[in-house]
Amino acid sequence: MDISSMTLEELEQFVLSKNEKKFRAKQIFEWIHNKRVRKFSEMTNLTRDFRELLAQEHNIEAVEIEKKYESSLNDVCKYLLRMSKDTIIESVLMKYSFGYSICVSSQAGCAMGCAFCVSGEDGFFRNLSAYEILAQVYRIQDDIGERISNIVIMGSGEPLHNFDNVVKFIEIVSSKQGINIGKRHITLSTCGIVSEIYKLAELRLGINLALSLHAPNDDVRRQIMPVAKTYNMAETLESCDYYAKTSGRRITYEYALVKGVNDSMECARELGSRLKGRLAHVNLIPVNTGSGINFESPERKSIQAFYDVLTNLGVSASIRRELGSDIAAACGQLKSEYTKQ
Repeated sequence: MDISSMTLEELEQFVLSKNEKKFRAKQIFEWIHNKRVRKFSEMTNLTRDFRELLAQEHNIEAVEIEKKYESSLNDVCKYLLRMSKDTIIESVLMKYSFGYSICVSSQAGCAMGCAFCVSGEDGFFRNLSAYEILAQVYRIQDDIGERISNIVIMGSGEPLHNFDNVVKFIEIVSSKQGINIGKRHITLSTCGIVSEIYKLAELRLGINLALSLHAPNDDVRRQIMPVAKTYNMAETLESCDYYAKTSGRRITYEYALVKGVNDSMECARELGSRLKGRLAHVNLIPVNTGSGINFESPERKSIQAFYDVLTNLGVSASIRRELGSDIAAACGQLKSEYTKQ
């Protein structure tokens, strides 16, 4: 097992299996996840023999910043990171009044095939390890020299298709022995893998859940999201209701507005009627264009009208401001352009 992806409890079992004292696990964990060293030789409070043994049997995943792009329009940076097996993934750093938020990828590529997203353009390559997800936070935090306070698992990939590694990531990144980002400051975004939403709810992690909904009914959703052919909207919303009930956390419903597809006032009214009374917030997103996406975003006044319909029905909503359009900050766009070059 990759030692850099082990939880503290797993490390404790590991060091005991090597006839070392249990406290060595905490030392290793803090070196990797707090001090963020990348060589066992730097773990100076371990014995020399143990350091040499670790170096012989294990390695800390190599994750490096390949490229960094800074937006001239707003406080957004997009990073391309190179991982093992020549894997390139991307992360986005956003600065808000409350601090820095990072959007991390959970997979290299994506198998979901949503029509408005570039992430799956080249198909699915592989799951990222827990440490490869963690390293996105570590490398970028070290690059800016400031603490990151919020995480959204909303980059390339479907997090619930990499369930075990994502859960490990959450446990490690929120650990007091690590960088200690509170679970209430972590959001997982999913296309709606119903069985895994229930599984996640039962873990009672206390993280926020965002659902990529993007449609008011099954007919529209099936046009743009293949997952809707497996899970209908009724059962998807029921799983989100269960998550809200067990966690006490409001569900965010992501809704990318596509001109002529899901942006009509009829769609707004139907969406509002479905979500009214639920512990829900709708995040309206002007659809990203470019990089081969053949959709258009509605005009600003149409987006505002859609928002007004929802709020008049008593549904909490907001309109996401567009960030990083000059650096292809949408999921998959920058990686797609970079690999083509």
